[in-house]
Amino acid sequence: MFPTTSGGFSFTAALEDEQATRRLMADIAATIEPGDLITLSGDLGAGKTTFARALIRHFAGDERVEVPSPTFTIMQTYELPRFNLLHADLYRLSGPSELAELGFEDAAENAVTLLEWPDRAAGHLPPNRLDLTLTLSPQQSETFRNAQVTGYGTFAAKAERIDAIRRFLARAGFAQAERKHMQGDASSRAYERLTVKGATYILMNSPRRPDGPIVRDGKPYSAIAHLAEDVTPFIAMTLGLRELGFSSPAIFASDREHGLLLIEDFGTDVVIAGDPPGPIEARYEAAVDVLAALHRNNVSDLLPVEKDVDYRLPKYDLEALLIEVELLLDWYLPKLDVKISDNKRDVYLSLWRDALMPTIEGPQTWVMRDYHSPNLMWLPERKGTGRVGLLDFQDAVMGSPAYDVASLLQDARIDVPEMVEISLLSRYTRARLSTDPEFNAPDFAKAYATLAVQRASKILGIFARLEKRDGKPQYLRHLPRVWGYLQRALAHPALAPLQSWYKLHVPPLKALK
Repeated sequence: MFPTTSGGFSFTAALEDEQATRRLMADIAATIEPGDLITLSGDLGAGKTTFARALIRHFAGDERVEVPSPTFTIMQTYELPRFNLLHADLYRLSGPSELAELGFEDAAENAVTLLEWPDRAAGHLPPNRLDLTLTLSPQQSETFRNAQVTGYGTFAAKAERIDAIRRFLARAGFAQAERKHMQGDASSRAYERLTVKGATYILMNSPRRPDGPIVRDGKPYSAIAHLAEDVTPFIAMTLGLRELGFSSPAIFASDREHGLLLIEDFGTDVVIAGDPPGPIEARYEAAVDVLAALHRNNVSDLLPVEKDVDYRLPKYDLEALLIEVELLLDWYLPKLDVKISDNKRDVYLSLWRDALMPTIEGPQTWVMRDYHSPNLMWLPERKGTGRVGLLDFQDAVMGSPAYDVASLLQDARIDVPEMVEISLLSRYTRARLSTDPEFNAPDFAKAYATLAVQRASKILGIFARLEKRDGKPQYLRHLPRVWGYLQRALAHPALAPLQSWYKLHVPPLKALK
């Protein structure tokens, strides 16, 4: 591997047969997003169309898809499950000027583009692209190819990532694995299901979080809110949970430097069902029991990661909790065309300081922070609390046990009926009282309501931000549900001052445009 002269990044691969070519295709496919341009270079018969055909069928999820060579049609468009794909072959073009006549740029907009014979468009290619050059090596064998993958511009990082993952899988003995994309979440992490000899594993691809803009006291939002910068917290929490007997995924291989983990596959059995989906109550009861069992433990904030490496969980302090509730002011209210004056903001934050202090001064435990249906798997072959598989806890902190209970029972992505919420909250309370005579149920109920409001306020802001800043409008469909949870929790008598502020300054959701 070596930097290219144009400031990109390049690596080479020896492809001994078509299977090796398909594996390289899967490596590249894992990084592709709508709008990407992949150019395919090389002599006639080097395998460019074979590579393109394999890639298109990979994204289609169907090896039977007809993929003719576009040598004569020049362009062929495919409507695939994740995006549209344009396959173009410029071999018959006499020069770059003919591209405009074909309407190439319009056809390629927001689609993935595979472009064979890119030299025919010399001087007209965008600066950001991934190039695969295939060359024959007859002295090796008829099927042997040498491949060079080069990322230009912003694609240099993609090429480097592809190379890092290839090396990681080779070291772990998974170079031959079949790879399949898995639907991810709102984060920058990506997941793939790997299959080797009939057994499945999960590849967690979690590059180090880049620092965002400075927002306060010389720190970015992620630092103030204590969001994980790399996979170290995930490893620490996985080991800690497993030590206590909970079902967090086993880790088979790790590369902390590059943010790569090969972990246990918990399958596809979840804790919800129906259309629209709702809680499977027996499974939600088991999930509540997991929290009650975890919260009985006197856990440490210092967790081992590997030999001579420990990780200390940050405290879910006032600064972190407050910057999260400010998301309501900074993103959600602007979505409603509501402007908040500095004075009103000061009152809002003052009310929140008063409400949050009892949760900070009360009992503290591991808070997984995203303990809800997308991150809980059902493992019926296990017993007791082990039946609930736990995922997505890399942003864990030391905080109030009420937070994760609220996260589960006011799930932002599915409707949890109020009577089900009350029943499960009572189940948790009874479980805690049965083993801890000092457990204070009224204080817990107050903390639960407070943190439910805090979490709902944060999520309203996050979902509005995902639509406005990140171009992900699909999260807006969850706003009515979260708004309903917010009203439920604000009804707690201890939150009357906050409820008054929200009634005055946060319009009903029906005003959303």
